[in-house]
Amino acid sequence: MDATHFDTFIVALIDDLASHRRVVAFDNVGVGETSGTTPNTVQQMAADAISFLDAMEFGRVDILGFSIGSFVAQEIALTRPASVRNLTLASAAPKGAAGMHGWAPWVIDAVGKPQLDPAGYLKVFFAESASSQQAGQQALQRMFTKTSGFDQPTTWQTRQAQYDAVCAWGTPNHALLQRLSAIQHRVFIANGESDPMILPHFSYLLAGLIPGAAVKIYPDSAHGFLFQHHAEFAADVEQFLRASDIDSSTNGGPDE
Repeated sequence: MDATHFDTFIVALIDDLASHRRVVAFDNVGVGETSGTTPNTVQQMAADAISFLDAMEFGRVDILGFSIGSFVAQEIALTRPASVRNLTLASAAPKGAAGMHGWAPWVIDAVGKPQLDPAGYLKVFFAESASSQQAGQQALQRMFTKTSGFDQPTTWQTRQAQYDAVCAWGTPNHALLQRLSAIQHRVFIANGESDPMILPHFSYLLAGLIPGAAVKIYPDSAHGFLFQHHAEFAADVEQFLRASDIDSSTNGGPDE
């Protein structure tokens, strides 16, 4: 989604998460306020995110990645495991999973165009039910009534590069699924039950591949489940992280 409008969806979730913890949201290369050319591979996006962590001189961090951000989060955990405490993967799928090579044609028609199509985003990010569509309408209302404080608009080059990265990530390769057994962090996996971009069965596949991972599917929601159910999702994330807080306190380990 165009970053100019995406922040209106996520602000309620960020507020909920930040009521308990320090939250650092950043724009990766070529997105929002960050200059440069957006890379077209998840691996390079992860390398750029690791550079950000290094520049900020963070210790171990809790990472929440949504959609393509969940792919990046997996790569960070595999590439720099010592920098990660916990992972929350929202609308996620493993690299090489069959059925992830691109989106369905109707999804492309809805959200894969240079200009924002509000009706298309409602179809993809929210379920068909009246309650979910109402939540989507409220989000769109915030989007079109906000007049300041936006990020820089996401360029078409960035969106194409991101989609290229998604397609490459989803090129079927069963052998790549085994990489996830190396993730030894605590992992919480979540999705909406009607997500048409990253189908919920990929959440269960991930949970089976990552040792000890927990999974929750949110009813009456789609790709934007974490915006629609922001209070519930934030509470679930907080509960998930609190268990690590207790472990760290018991073991005396420092964390960010």
